[in-house]
Amino acid sequence: MNELLTQTTLASYYLILGVLALFGAHRLVLLAIYYRTRHLRPVAPPAPAEWPRVTVQLPLYNELYVATRLIDAVCALDYPADRLEIQVLDDSTDETREIVARHVERLRARGVDIVHLHRVDRKGYKAGALAAGVRRASGSLLAVFDADFVPRPDFLKRTVPHFADPEIGMVQACWEHLNRDYSLLTRIQAIFLDAHFLVEHAARNRSGRFFNFNGTAGLWRLEAIRDAGGWQHDTLTEDLDLSYRAQLAGWRFHFLADVKVPAELPVEVNAFKRQQYRWAKGSIQTARKLLPRLLRARIPWRAKTEAVVHLTNNMAYLLMIGLSLLIFPAMLLRIGTDPRLMLWIDLPLFLAATVSVLVYYSASQYLRGVRGFACLRRLPVVMGLGIGLAVNNSRAVLAGFRRSVGTFERTPKYRIEGATDGWMDKRYRVARDLSAWIEGALALYFIGCFAVALWLQMWPSMPFLYLFLTGYCYMFGLAIIPAVRTARREPIAET
Repeated sequence: MNELLTQTTLASYYLILGVLALFGAHRLVLLAIYYRTRHLRPVAPPAPAEWPRVTVQLPLYNELYVATRLIDAVCALDYPADRLEIQVLDDSTDETREIVARHVERLRARGVDIVHLHRVDRKGYKAGALAAGVRRASGSLLAVFDADFVPRPDFLKRTVPHFADPEIGMVQACWEHLNRDYSLLTRIQAIFLDAHFLVEHAARNRSGRFFNFNGTAGLWRLEAIRDAGGWQHDTLTEDLDLSYRAQLAGWRFHFLADVKVPAELPVEVNAFKRQQYRWAKGSIQTARKLLPRLLRARIPWRAKTEAVVHLTNNMAYLLMIGLSLLIFPAMLLRIGTDPRLMLWIDLPLFLAATVSVLVYYSASQYLRGVRGFACLRRLPVVMGLGIGLAVNNSRAVLAGFRRSVGTFERTPKYRIEGATDGWMDKRYRVARDLSAWIEGALALYFIGCFAVALWLQMWPSMPFLYLFLTGYCYMFGLAIIPAVRTARREPIAET
């Protein structure tokens, strides 16, 4: 019986590590594709003789601190005033509604073509608001900006010319970060997003693979939205869903790495986890919805394979939980194992699963212009935070397999732009959920594992145990410390 348990534990451990190694190798494949296609940047045609009419849509829901900042930035867009319409799609249930209504009235009195569209039922959440706006839009092109974004005046002048090609259905700009250096958490988030945009998007788009609109900082052709079936709200990632339906319908997209739109990163860990939960759950819902259609589609095998990996890669978090539970027992069971076995089996798998991630994220920072030690010094924390998200995102993946769509819970924004800006006393705080306590339990587990490994002098195991230890401790600590600091104050719940 003990022998069977040993074999089952080691087999499960190697199987999980092997699949995670494949996910890690996929990052290197994307990186190789990026460097092979880096010369294929989309080139914008000259400015059109007559600029097309553009409708800018601003979906809002209880954005007390940032709504007017977004509206003012959009009103400052450098575009012919008679060719620009602005829709404030406001589903707010708090005083944001009145603030926005007054602000829009002042702008309308100054001659700005802006309308405040308020819904009382919030049906379909963001997708429902966008669909309602589409029905009233007068533009042939539709730009979308979430509340935490601050587009620069030249956004439309740099994106609209790409629609001279009648096959282009969507143009996505690159995200920048207003508060990248606010804290370690925002710096790590920025690195995650840098890799997503600068490597993933660029590699997929330039090699003819599918990539997705990110819900904001992009411009759609109205005809493409309608041809793909419109905004639908049967997933929590309506942007990913519409992107794949549009590309399956034959529309092509452009990613513009050099057009950057600043945005605010979540500064509070529970808000960050909520965002990650929604993205992870929505990707699995989109996979359930579209993978059968995608596998039947007559598209190149490389595009089909990449799409399958793209839509299912959050399942790696479930494997990470399995690895978290098995890594230390597997290490104990292999004490006394022939070192050559570990050299030829364990080391390649660990390198594929871990070093590939380090190379991937360091490359994204290099593309940002970061050089030398500065390019590498935060990468262990990046890996640790990725591990620390495993509990939260695994719950999201499991929820994504259920038929219930769930509630679209937006990420609160606090207008954090500088190092001295605070958020502790602001509204829309996100409460801790069960994942924080599971992360705390795993943090205690790895403290014990690390102590035993020190006692047994398991030196080769220490770096890997350290990643798990820091990841879970960091996530749990971020969730608990703000709660301790505000324990004497009445919590301000989200409206």
